[in-house]
Amino acid sequence: MAAGEEITLTGHIQHHLTNAKMCTVDGSVAFNKACSEAGFWTWHIDTLAWSIGLGLLFLFVFKRAASKATVGVPGKFQCFIEMVVEFVANNVKDTYHGKSKLIAPLALTIFVWVFLMNLMDLIPVDFLPAFAGYVGEAGFGVNSHDVYMKIVPTTDINLTAALAIGVFLLMIGYSIRIKGVTGFIKELTLHPFHASNVFVQALLVPFNLLLELIALVAKPFSLALRLFGNLYAGELIFILIGAVGLMQLPLHFIWAVFHILVIVLQAFVFMMLTIVYLSMASADNH
Repeated sequence: MAAGEEITLTGHIQHHLTNAKMCTVDGSVAFNKACSEAGFWTWHIDTLAWSIGLGLLFLFVFKRAASKATVGVPGKFQCFIEMVVEFVANNVKDTYHGKSKLIAPLALTIFVWVFLMNLMDLIPVDFLPAFAGYVGEAGFGVNSHDVYMKIVPTTDINLTAALAIGVFLLMIGYSIRIKGVTGFIKELTLHPFHASNVFVQALLVPFNLLLELIALVAKPFSLALRLFGNLYAGELIFILIGAVGLMQLPLHFIWAVFHILVIVLQAFVFMMLTIVYLSMASADNH
């Protein structure tokens, strides 16, 4: 392969893996390459648009199902929604051992929302980005190569980290609600090493605090990286398949069939770990 072809393939991959960015530079709104020096306050507008849109789709579909629910023989649509709700409810019942009206709706939201975001991975990688490039060039006079769009929100570490941080804050909130501030502090400082001698216990506090904080932070950190890593890798393979030309169709189909398992499994794992972590946070050990 010639060097030019390698650069072209590399550029193709990088283009597909680059988010559409919006920022402010010198008080004015800027996009994409102009945001390279903008720093932290850079918005990934494609991630925001697709995640919010899919979240609204989830709310619309389930609200519509609830409004059309009947006590008689359910239709196929109502039956499917009821199966999803019952599936999530059974997992919550078996896994969460506390009492909370929030856990089941939260688990349902996480499962369906993450599933819908993952499902975008099955759309051919060139279709929507190419359409966005055409609109940008034809409607706004922007070079199509300067138009970026990632349609799978869960391939953006910023989104998966935001979801994980939300779970992390809920874990702390549930811990404090069940155990109180004092109980939460004791959990961080008096475990796993404990001694009956007060002086020895005081010496163990820094080690306990370090270990417990690492364990606490590792939970949302692993949530974010697991979801991001699996979907990012899957998207990268789709991009590589898309670079082979007409032969991509059978390869795309084979990988898509396998990737369906990844899409569903990652949504389920994220939901289940969230329930487990909140159940652990809600456990009163005193």
